[in-house]
Amino acid sequence: MDCPSRLRLRPWVFKLFVFEGKIIYPARVSHKSARIAAMIESFQGQELDARYLGYFDCYNRQLFYEAHDVLEDLWLADRHGPDGNFYKGLIQLAGAFVHLQKNRLRPSAALFKLAQTNFAQYPARHERLNLAAVRLLAAGWLVQLEKDVFQTNPLTPRNVPQLALQTCF
Repeated sequence: MDCPSRLRLRPWVFKLFVFEGKIIYPARVSHKSARIAAMIESFQGQELDARYLGYFDCYNRQLFYEAHDVLEDLWLADRHGPDGNFYKGLIQLAGAFVHLQKNRLRPSAALFKLAQTNFAQYPARHERLNLAAVRLLAAGWLVQLEKDVFQTNPLTPRNVPQLALQTCF
């Protein structure tokens, strides 16, 4: 017999969909989804997906964990699509910086390597991102970690990288 104390309940936000005054069905949305929606609200209605744009906004504000969450929401919907590994690589890039922020140097290096692997199948410019520069960025951080045999965290407030999308190619 299962012990009820082992059950983990997740908090949910419920949205009711109303059509002509009648409730159609309830859809559950996690607190995480609601938080992501709030973070990307200002990017809605633009040419690129709001979650993709939100990733860069969070990343450039050094909110690497949030950048990971925002893009993960997009990746989950497209993980087997043509951009699945591209999104996964960006998620791993942000995750590498989360680990650096927490002084976890070896896990950070592992994520930089995984990101490079996931970017390998894409051209130098993809989805308005200079991916060649991003590859060099990941490689450079990996070199810094490995040259000191994971003894020194290269991340400082002055050298946090910024990512920018290009408007045209």
